[in-house]
Amino acid sequence: MIYEVLLAYAEDRVRRPIRKVLFALTLCLPGVLLMTGSLRGEEGAMIDIQETSERLRRHLTMLTVTIGERSVVRPENLERARAYIESCYHELGLPVENQRYPYENLTLANVIARIQAGDAPSRRTYLVGAHYDSVAGTVGADDNAAAIAVLLETARCLKILDGSRPLNATVKLVAFALEEPPAYATRHMGSRVYARQARNAGEQLDGMICLEMVGYYCHEPGCQRYPFPLMFLDYPEAGNFIGIVGNSGSRKLTRGLEAAFRKNPELPVVTLTVPLNGWIMPSVRLSDHSSFWNEGYEAVMVTDTAFYRNPHYHLPTDTMDKLDFRRMAELVASLLIFFGS
Repeated sequence: MIYEVLLAYAEDRVRRPIRKVLFALTLCLPGVLLMTGSLRGEEGAMIDIQETSERLRRHLTMLTVTIGERSVVRPENLERARAYIESCYHELGLPVENQRYPYENLTLANVIARIQAGDAPSRRTYLVGAHYDSVAGTVGADDNAAAIAVLLETARCLKILDGSRPLNATVKLVAFALEEPPAYATRHMGSRVYARQARNAGEQLDGMICLEMVGYYCHEPGCQRYPFPLMFLDYPEAGNFIGIVGNSGSRKLTRGLEAAFRKNPELPVVTLTVPLNGWIMPSVRLSDHSSFWNEGYEAVMVTDTAFYRNPHYHLPTDTMDKLDFRRMAELVASLLIFFGS
């Protein structure tokens, strides 16, 4: 194990004092936690950030103001959100599939679109997903309408990019019906339904990218918190970065995504790798990527770190006026770099 720890540390592009790494290891055995710091690269994606910001704002207005709460106690709003997402995919000319499944007396659906790489089937397939429900009593702007908005704008920009030059992989874009309680950690989570059926069907996925709370940023020192034992290390004190969380089986995906994100100097990135599918740090499992970890797929969560940064988590105050639309647009740009490189 010690050899693995030192090797992983040596591969980390951002060197930190080794005494701090060893201190962290003494606190979290039997695993190893690795995080790289805020990084900036040399190039960004060729998209109109201002236009993308405004489009993201329009998606948020529809999801949180026009539709509002999207929980199982408001099933009509869940259906309105599903129909809106489907209409956005149709507007882009993408084929859409609704993966329907029962929940109590309801029928819900994961909304699936696909952008095929080039003229022939790609050897690589990635899934980008986000849940479109919210906690009861909230409109869920950051959790998780922001991620749905980024998903939809990523689809739009990928469609444009695909028209100018071939993508490096086929991209599936999936909006999951349920993630929040009371469905959380049950077989009724939309991502569990998808991941289980994908594994049973032998579906090839080279990686799943889960978008979970991606719109809240803070800049005051101390506004960013961390789970134990990461608070003892020299990670950023301000929440002005996007995080990438992967398990030990997803190192290849984590590194590839991080390398692409580093090329966008406008959105710093911090990455975390956890062993044992994250069970030693349960808070890193609290989204749809864990459904794919459970089925043996490579998966990462892209996040603003949720309640470690956003004080409005699961509260009625989680509204769109708290979001940073420019940084959300930069996240779209970073994702485009990954799929276009």
